[in-house]
Amino acid sequence: MAVIDVNFFSNALARQVSYKAIIPADGAIFPGRPEKEVKPFKSLYLLHGIFGDFTDWLNKSRIELYAEENNIAVFMPSGENAFYVDNEARRSYFGEYVGNELIKETRKIFRLSDKREDTFIAGLSMGGFGALRNGLKYYKNFGAIAALSSALIIDSAVNSKEENPFEFDRPSYYKEIFGDLTKLKESDKNPEELIRIIKKENGVMPRIYMACGTEDSLLKNNHNFRDFLVAEGVDHTYEEGPGVHDWKFWDEYIEKAIKWILNK
Repeated sequence: MAVIDVNFFSNALARQVSYKAIIPADGAIFPGRPEKEVKPFKSLYLLHGIFGDFTDWLNKSRIELYAEENNIAVFMPSGENAFYVDNEARRSYFGEYVGNELIKETRKIFRLSDKREDTFIAGLSMGGFGALRNGLKYYKNFGAIAALSSALIIDSAVNSKEENPFEFDRPSYYKEIFGDLTKLKESDKNPEELIRIIKKENGVMPRIYMACGTEDSLLKNNHNFRDFLVAEGVDHTYEEGPGVHDWKFWDEYIEKAIKWILNK
């Protein structure tokens, strides 16, 4: 495997950005082991959680090993703390960046398949929300979405109170991220609304995989979205198991998610 740091000018963010890339590359070939077939690689765009950056997955999980075992290219951008949505007031279009621009840029540089069914998006916590939002918003780009311990906070944002003790659970914070909270539920920043939009457009729904730990504080949020998918008749896979909101759970389930994505 080759692990590469890439910089380019993002029009969506109006500045230079950096991301990590894991690219399959044959190393030593042991006796009796066949060489891997060289062809355009399937690709996974992997999003970090809040307070993290583009180094998190490499430093805190075994994603490099999983990429090598499954012969898949993995790209890890930084989303800052912006929940991977567009902020028109700041001219900071993180949704456009991870959902569209980054796919085009990486295909220019690396030997990647340009097929929708070979292109996937995944993430944890804030990145799980970002994977769902942008996998659905840009459903013509992605064949599958994997969302781990997703921070599905639309209802929390709409119902937040300024006196809440945690500063990241106040309307002032959510407005910085999502804009007008009175319009949030009907906006394309809400994964539930995007499901409805795809159905209205008779679009092809990406395959959806969700997982959450049974001791995770976001378990109820994930149950609510799972139940929404059931009510809407959206095909999906939902798994949960022992675990809290931590890298032990995410490392275990990103391996499962990759195998699910690749139908292994």
